[in-house]
Amino acid sequence: MYVCLCKGVTDHQIRSAIQQDGAQTLRAVRNQLGVSTQCGKCAKFAKEVVDQTLAEQGDQQDLYYSL
Repeated sequence: MYVCLCKGVTDHQIRSAIQQDGAQTLRAVRNQLGVSTQCGKCAKFAKEVVDQTLAEQGDQQDLYYSL
């Protein structure tokens, strides 16, 4: 789904920036993809995608280390 219409950034691209490229903050995603740099209306939803993806990564790491 599109998160940022101004820059054409999808939630998949944001997740990829975190999972594959190592972005850890909205600022890092913004610098990499340009999300929320134009009108800013997408910043809240982009932050939610970042937070959710980081939380999922943390849950996966916790599961791995508990085995």
